[in-house]
Amino acid sequence: MSKRRIVALLPMKANSSRVPGKNFKDFCGKPLFRWILDSLLAVKEIDQIVINTDARDILAENGLVDTDRVKIRDRKPEICGDDVSMNIVLGDDVANVDADIYLMTHTTNPLLSSTTMRKAIQQYADALDAGSADSLFTVNKIQTRFYREDCSPINHDPDNLIPTQNLEPWYEENSNIYLFNRESFAKTNARIGKRPMMMITPAMESSDIDTPDDWDRAVVTTHYFIQKGLIEV
Repeated sequence: MSKRRIVALLPMKANSSRVPGKNFKDFCGKPLFRWILDSLLAVKEIDQIVINTDARDILAENGLVDTDRVKIRDRKPEICGDDVSMNIVLGDDVANVDADIYLMTHTTNPLLSSTTMRKAIQQYADALDAGSADSLFTVNKIQTRFYREDCSPINHDPDNLIPTQNLEPWYEENSNIYLFNRESFAKTNARIGKRPMMMITPAMESSDIDTPDDWDRAVVTTHYFIQKGLIEV
């Protein structure tokens, strides 16, 4: 892979509706945001991490300020709030921070490993070189039986049951990693371009904390990883 400037975008807001203050809440020994930030810092291919936030003071209280590798950008008042599309926030970063590749992730993905990030970067860079895709997003592969609210089957025939592993796989966007460049973003004004590719992430890493139940499940998984010596606090 030829050297490209890679910037990680890690948006972070002060308030969260379903888990109040979750970005800065203690999660298994350190603030939630530190888990993904530490994983990003461990990826040597990433040149800079940009945190677009309305919470500079809270970050400072938690020991995070601008460094050579971490840049904190104060979110413009007009793009603050729960109703503002994330793509608008990302658009502001793309317009103001130069990069060949942008990697976007969330503070709510504490179990995402640097190994998985490196794999995604490599796959995306190879796709750019081959001209086969303009963006990448990560997914969960699901093979199970789905129903509509009225109990009618969606992806299977109840009168002809086959093993779930033989069902057509479905892919769920898991909000863990998005890779794109300025050109792909300009075509859609979004982190997923016109010709995206998908990458399946390990199930144990693919948590996205949005609700109290998500938080509890991620805590259990993190304690398991710690006990097995797979991660350190």
